[in-house]
Amino acid sequence: MKRWSLFAAVITLFALLAGGCATLDERQREWIFQPSDRSWGNSAAMSEGMTDVWIDFKPNITSEPARLHGLWLGGAPESVDTPVLLFLHGARYNVAGSAPRIRRMHELGFSVLAIDYRGFGKSSAGLPSEETAREDARAAWEWLAAAHPQQRRYIFGHSLGGAIGIDLAAHVNDESGVIVESTFTSIADVASSFKWGWLPFGPFITQRFDAIDSVKNIGAPLLVVHGSADNLINPTLGRKLYDAATVPKMFVLVKGGSHHDTDSIGEAQYRAALAQLFRMKPPVTMASLHAPQS
Repeated sequence: MKRWSLFAAVITLFALLAGGCATLDERQREWIFQPSDRSWGNSAAMSEGMTDVWIDFKPNITSEPARLHGLWLGGAPESVDTPVLLFLHGARYNVAGSAPRIRRMHELGFSVLAIDYRGFGKSSAGLPSEETAREDARAAWEWLAAAHPQQRRYIFGHSLGGAIGIDLAAHVNDESGVIVESTFTSIADVASSFKWGWLPFGPFITQRFDAIDSVKNIGAPLLVVHGSADNLINPTLGRKLYDAATVPKMFVLVKGGSHHDTDSIGEAQYRAALAQLFRMKPPVTMASLHAPQS
């Protein structure tokens, strides 16, 4: 996402008002999600070792059956003690393009299921919306619960995926924890944080993603991570989201982290936060197996 083109074309947005609410809504959905059926970079190499997952379900919003494509990266070996993570990506990058980020979450100790919303990658075609993305996240969560009923299950969302993940957590009660990175309070607040944010966008926003309201209803510990150098989603929005939560929580500000590399720059902070908030043990690696014993 490049400074979220949702609000970049100011003149176009106001011109669309004359075209009716349906046209405005469709434009917002296109600008917010920037859906793509293609990946960025060498996706085949990036997703090597990951397994394809297919999730079929019947949506409530549309009458036609839907299919989600996902990537699974599990432990070797895996046990009931291995936590599993539902990975919800942000705009533009589908699961194949998000593979490096998926792999980093796996390196932190999770088995990971990452899914594409409808309109992305190999999932069912169509223009995604806030409502359809919510349905997709819920379908993936139910699949994960059925496939791994004995393991601790966590929800993770990056950027836009964080808002979707918080909404999911507000409507389920079997998650062990929620992690959001580079996430915001609402689309309206994101618009207001830009230099032209004084313009009256609020009444015309149809895809609101009001995570600030949903976060008050989650029932599991919450980890909010943000990069200090994020020039797309202002870190103050991440902090405001954290402040609104009432569950056990932690806010991690990664110095120098941008919207795209906070997880890699802040790996050590991530590990410490997971251990403190979720009582997660560091994953066993070849390096740790050969480390000298004290």
